[in-house]
Amino acid sequence: MLPIKLVVFDMAGTTVQDKKEVETCFARACAETGLQVSEERILALQGYSKIEVFKLLWDERIGQNHPEYDENVVYSYDYFRLILEDHYKLNDVLPTDGCLEIFDFLRKNDVKIALTTGFYRKVTNIILEKLGWLDGLEFNYVNTTGKSVIDVSIASDEVAKGRPEPLMIQKAMKLMGVVDPYDVINIGDTPSDLKSGSKAGCRLSLGVTNGTHTHEQLQFIQNNGLLTSLRELRPIIENISVLNEA
Repeated sequence: MLPIKLVVFDMAGTTVQDKKEVETCFARACAETGLQVSEERILALQGYSKIEVFKLLWDERIGQNHPEYDENVVYSYDYFRLILEDHYKLNDVLPTDGCLEIFDFLRKNDVKIALTTGFYRKVTNIILEKLGWLDGLEFNYVNTTGKSVIDVSIASDEVAKGRPEPLMIQKAMKLMGVVDPYDVINIGDTPSDLKSGSKAGCRLSLGVTNGTHTHEQLQFIQNNGLLTSLRELRPIIENISVLNEA
């Protein structure tokens, strides 16, 4: 049995191919609702709960005490949701390189698979359904039937605070019956992914550099390794097993 009990994966850019779709939808929502945001800033905010991002941007733009602050946040967020949902409904959704292979390896070795995301539940389900990963998950998005590709799905609107806070990881642990974060690996493609893994105390918080961020962009964020794709995760887990047995 492997010493790792749970691997927590991000979705867009990590397990789900993202060719800047989210950035493009977000930039369009900003531009069309009165927010001028640079490409660099949008990239830096990837992985965070989008409602929190709009709160931050409108706070910077007009301040929380402005009489139109709440209305503007809701307007921008709702517009973004509409664009994003339409995109995923109308376009193909594909797993990233090595994703299905590492899922298969983990399942065969009785390691639980959790997906966490900065998305809210509705768009998360659109993506999962297109991939066929929603099949077998019960009402609380836990695989109690043994028939799903993944074991649990957690969206950012299902915890009090999204990334970089560790609450989604901690919820996944609780639902999977994992007590010690040293039994957990966290992996994602954004700074907020890496930060949440570190805050959760995971044995490893790893980054993948074939998603939204490059090696150069992630190297300055605290991490336990940067991978070119999910294909490099299996030997890392196998090496932990060897070291455990030594």
